[in-house]
Amino acid sequence: MGKKQFQSESKRLLELMVNSIYTHKEIFLREIISNASDAIDKLCYISLTDDKVGMSRDDFKITVETDSEARTITVTDNGIGMTAEELESNLGVIARSGSLQFKKEMESDKPEDVDIIGQFGVGFYSAFMVSSRVTVLSRAYGHGDAHKWESSGSDGYTVTRCDKDAPGTVIIMELKPDTEDEKYSEYLEEYTLHSIIKKYSDYIRWPIIADVTKSRQVETDEAGSDGKKKKTWEDYTEKAVINSRVPIWQRAKGEVSDADCAEFYKEKFFDMEDPAAVIRVSAEGTVSYNAMLFIPSKAPYDYYTREYKAGLQLYTSGVMIMEYCSDLLPEHFRFVRGVVDSPDVSLNISRELLQHDRQLRVMRANIEKKVKAELLKLMENDPEKYETFFKSFGAQLKYGIMNGYGINKDLLSELIMFYSSKAQKLVSLTQYVKDMPEEQKYIYYACGDSIQMLDKLPQAERVLRKEYAILYMTDSMDEFVVKTIGKFEEKEFRSVNDDELGLESEDEKKEAERRETENRELLDFIKDSLDGKVSAVKLSHKLQSHPVCLTTQGGVSLEMERYFASLQGEGPEGGVRAERVLEINAGHPIFETLKKRFSDDRDALARFARLLHGQALIFAGLPLDDPADFSDIICSLME
Repeated sequence: MGKKQFQSESKRLLELMVNSIYTHKEIFLREIISNASDAIDKLCYISLTDDKVGMSRDDFKITVETDSEARTITVTDNGIGMTAEELESNLGVIARSGSLQFKKEMESDKPEDVDIIGQFGVGFYSAFMVSSRVTVLSRAYGHGDAHKWESSGSDGYTVTRCDKDAPGTVIIMELKPDTEDEKYSEYLEEYTLHSIIKKYSDYIRWPIIADVTKSRQVETDEAGSDGKKKKTWEDYTEKAVINSRVPIWQRAKGEVSDADCAEFYKEKFFDMEDPAAVIRVSAEGTVSYNAMLFIPSKAPYDYYTREYKAGLQLYTSGVMIMEYCSDLLPEHFRFVRGVVDSPDVSLNISRELLQHDRQLRVMRANIEKKVKAELLKLMENDPEKYETFFKSFGAQLKYGIMNGYGINKDLLSELIMFYSSKAQKLVSLTQYVKDMPEEQKYIYYACGDSIQMLDKLPQAERVLRKEYAILYMTDSMDEFVVKTIGKFEEKEFRSVNDDELGLESEDEKKEAERRETENRELLDFIKDSLDGKVSAVKLSHKLQSHPVCLTTQGGVSLEMERYFASLQGEGPEGGVRAERVLEINAGHPIFETLKKRFSDDRDALARFARLLHGQALIFAGLPLDDPADFSDIICSLME
């Protein structure tokens, strides 16, 4: 038969296939092995009702062989095979698949029993990414004739008769010559070939057989000093099954122990620690899939770096499509590792198109719910383990709340934790609200560099004396997180720096206003003495035993100022600045001294103002504006 041309649209698609669709050329072997598995599936299904097949499940296999001199890779299966018409129909029109037609023919029986992953569709042509010529020898089950399909690519193909003893298909790929950019001969190396099979086709249900090099001791003709023949090591090759065949995530839960899952996780994802939790999903319906997901106990060393690759391994019927499918995981749960296996995802889909796949969106939404439910379960049943997890991945959850203007705050707010001044440990927001006294109006929090500093924060005294718990927030992002959440279970967050803490009676408020008005001139003088270092000076209703503290007014707090400075690399005078307020305790003895100096020695009062401002900066964990001046004032008071 003369050479036939591909249809014009098929020719163009072949060029795109070779140059664009697949990101990594190594997947050609995945596609060819998947086709072989598919062909065996078909014949195995027929054998259930046709005893003429004469083969049991144990007889089916896929063989992969290489010839370094001829530069060929040959994949052989003993599946259903193809007739001449099927060769021309399936391989002459790109993107047409014999599998779809086979499944339609079986619909009158039990189509749900036919597990087809894609025979000779687009994926077959991935062979041309590495091959200068592809030859297909095939004999269809129930036919005596065999035929050969042969092509060097887009220039066309031929179909001729050939000899073949039994049904099945042989695909011979002649590799392209090596270039500076591509070393096609590496696919002939045993290690590389086995690695590709293990990576993409480890869970094909049929055995994949290939040559394996081993070593053994043999006797030589030379005798040793003891008269015995010397021994030496020699390499030899034997055929062996390369793939594992049945994936752990497809086995029934009763067949796989927790220890089995943990070992699989540690081996698969290179972690020394057992996972904090294992999530197993078996979903049927609009989208069917099996998944085995793992929540790590601790973050890997590169987790918070650009080098870390997030995503789940995506399989279709045991064949890996993608090693890091980030589209299956929302960003806030990027720490989850695991595998997802779905027959509803196309094997021949490209990485670039996966993000538009509707099935992936459905699976992603379900996985998100499962992960949250498992984390809440872990928090309730094993608080210590959850706390260990949160110390590693809490920052990820907090970023998830802030991203997208708080679109995920309702999903994630139950999962975050803060240190409680009362419980003296990390607590969830749910636990904090549950433990609140009935009369407490707000969720109180304080931001600072450390728990030790916050425990002695002057403006926190009044809240603590009411025996209300304060959430100590020591991460730079924490205040943004609570402002994004806004309310939790109808309780507003309230910083101990805020004017309105819900702790004063109306009479106390009126008295505070009276004293503020009465001492307005004194307070304005102190403000002017600080040369613009504060926006206001006022009497405090927060302070109990301390003389002074530093708070802010407006939308930017001191913690926000520090956070923006860290992002922008600004110095203490650059970037976003908070409007600072110096609060003075009118009930402290020092206030009487200030009033006296205002009457008889305003120069001394100006020095005292700088001293009090320095104290407030130290309490707030901020650097002194002028350490030398602060030291001189202290020394002058000691004279």
